[in-house]
Amino acid sequence: MQKKKYRSLFKFIILAVAFVFINKITNDLLNINQLLQHFMSDLLTQREVNNFIEFQDKWHWLTYLYIPLLILIKTSVISLILYVGMFLLSKETKYNQLWDATIKAEFIFLLVPVFKIIWFYFFQTNYDLNDIQYFYPLSALNITGYKDLETWFIYPFQVLNFFEFFYIIYLSFQIGKLTNTNADYGLKIVGISYVPALFLWVATVMFFTLNYS
Repeated sequence: MQKKKYRSLFKFIILAVAFVFINKITNDLLNINQLLQHFMSDLLTQREVNNFIEFQDKWHWLTYLYIPLLILIKTSVISLILYVGMFLLSKETKYNQLWDATIKAEFIFLLVPVFKIIWFYFFQTNYDLNDIQYFYPLSALNITGYKDLETWFIYPFQVLNFFEFFYIIYLSFQIGKLTNTNADYGLKIVGISYVPALFLWVATVMFFTLNYS
């Protein structure tokens, strides 16, 4: 059991380092900082923009902390939600096992920034900060576009994507293995726990976007 805990921790470290690394590559290849400065120049004075750049350069190292922290919070909360779902169906498993399964599933989302880099570096080479911010590969938003869409509809259209679908399927497969059943039973657990929580999260984001945009 102790070895499994270390394996889960090792997978988490690999996942966090991979996200930090890809984030760095994205910023460099797509000139995110330059786009951000251009965007802010329309809203702030040049002095304020310079102050922001100095602040950003000074605290840039925090990127290497908040990305792993966000991943830790996300995987921990999802594992807890899945644990509650298994409890409702009278299935017992260790929380650490669920966390391990959630971490492995999270690797799927590494493909999102990779697709984004490929798209903007090779195909849509003329872009601005909004294009990058709202682009989500293989999502409903890519079909509808964001420019003619109400702001509070953008996030749910981003969440409706193939990566999320594969994430749910893979989680179901992993839970099926943990419960010694099958993917169908795992999908049942995911369906009564993670999926409603995801809808609640999306509704919350829509609510705040609608009220503060």
